[in-house]
Amino acid sequence: MTTLEQKRLDLLAKLDAKRSQAERNRMGQFGTPSALASEVMRTALALMPEGERVRFLEPGFGTGAFYSALLDQVPAKRIEAAEGFEIDAHYGDEAVRLWKGTLLALHQRDFLTTPPPAEHERFNLLISNPPYIRHHHIDAERKPELQHMAALRAGLKLSGLSGLYCYFMAAAHTWMREGGIGVWLIPSEFMDVNYGAELKRYLLRDVTLLRIHRFDPDEVQFEDALVSSAIVILKKEHPSPQHSVEFTFGGTLTEPRVRKSLPAAQLAGEQKWTRFPVNGQHERPRHVLSDFFAIKRGIATGGNEFFVLPAEEIARRRLPRQFFRPILPGPRWLQQEVIESDAEGVPVLDRSLFVLDCSLPETEVRRRFPALADYLDEGVRNGYRDRYLCSRRTPWYSQEQRPAPSYFCTYIGRANTKSGRPFRFIQNNSQAIAANTYLLLYAKPELASALEANPALKAEVWRILNDIPLETLVLGGRVYGGGLHKLEPKELAQVNADELAELVNAQPRASGRTVAMQAELSF
Repeated sequence: MTTLEQKRLDLLAKLDAKRSQAERNRMGQFGTPSALASEVMRTALALMPEGERVRFLEPGFGTGAFYSALLDQVPAKRIEAAEGFEIDAHYGDEAVRLWKGTLLALHQRDFLTTPPPAEHERFNLLISNPPYIRHHHIDAERKPELQHMAALRAGLKLSGLSGLYCYFMAAAHTWMREGGIGVWLIPSEFMDVNYGAELKRYLLRDVTLLRIHRFDPDEVQFEDALVSSAIVILKKEHPSPQHSVEFTFGGTLTEPRVRKSLPAAQLAGEQKWTRFPVNGQHERPRHVLSDFFAIKRGIATGGNEFFVLPAEEIARRRLPRQFFRPILPGPRWLQQEVIESDAEGVPVLDRSLFVLDCSLPETEVRRRFPALADYLDEGVRNGYRDRYLCSRRTPWYSQEQRPAPSYFCTYIGRANTKSGRPFRFIQNNSQAIAANTYLLLYAKPELASALEANPALKAEVWRILNDIPLETLVLGGRVYGGGLHKLEPKELAQVNADELAELVNAQPRASGRTVAMQAELSF
């Protein structure tokens, strides 16, 4: 390690310590580890023609991890130019002082709004770890300007849900020379989410995508960033029709655990890229879960601490029980895999919880149920009526109308739990619903008919759901730093259900449309 690099690391530690974790998350400031920066630089330089002079650009400069790696690996006489951009003066001011006396021109302004240079001043090596700023931390008034810039610079029609790194990649397109190498250290989520579709089209259509290396989510590259990282390596030239993209996973950039090359033409039809290279070749299922279930997110109350009460509290306050529906506790508090019921449909659990759900006008509540009126007044004083969700409901203390589902799914979790499964399927034999920490699975007519004809089938369906291979669920969803896995309703809907189809097709059907079916599918 060079003396300058050690000074940079000491400086970065001092600057990071002056910012709270919340501030750094909001501003997306996560410095690149020194060893990773060196490995990225070594990989990028190997893709350049031998002896070609380097014009280097590092947007989102921070304290200059990649510039430091460049100086360590390239003789000074080979570096024609080196420029960086850093909008945050907290880091930029100190970086200017650190690199004073070197070739670097560090601009302390917004890279995204800086006009690109003329062709002869563009760069043949661009490496960046752009700010990890999610869309909800981007000013709403700024988004249209950024979207216009992305369309103008790179022809990208970016969604308003795009993270700031997508705009960095779009802006950088006109800063690169034809044939130049670009390396981006970005969240791997773009490979799966809807807003990433436009970025993937750009990578396949407007540049030659050379390689994507995805780090193992359990091997977090940034200790304080809750994202799973990927390295995207591209060349600014139009791809050939026969071009293939190398996918690597796990280990390090130079020594990955798995690697596989795939035709770019095949990628164009793939919605999820994170299944490469680990599970690159597989047959598409004949049946998926959405063939048998309507999958909905649990209800969002607008304030569980006010709307969800234990049975003892309802009794103590003498609140009318008819306005409370049974609801499951959060997944971490639920040990049961099968929810049994008492005579009233209430789950048999260690602690019974109920959600307030009343559709009566407030005037009638005050006239007929004074204890409930007093409780609602307490909610008004504590600001619940004015919360976003509550303010859009009539009355504000009513809830989404959801019937009790056949099954629940815990859709977010880690694989390193005692069970080793981030997702659990729970059979529901009660009238309970659940909050939005669960997904709710409602039987569609074909399955509902089979369940009515053979009630014992419900347990067998539950067994099949829990036997879905963990790899299938994980690859169908998305993953965040530290191995946190998540399945959205549309993602769970596309999970293989061939075994379930065989079971259902072998069953007799009940005649007619049942009351149970109507209840499950009428919302």
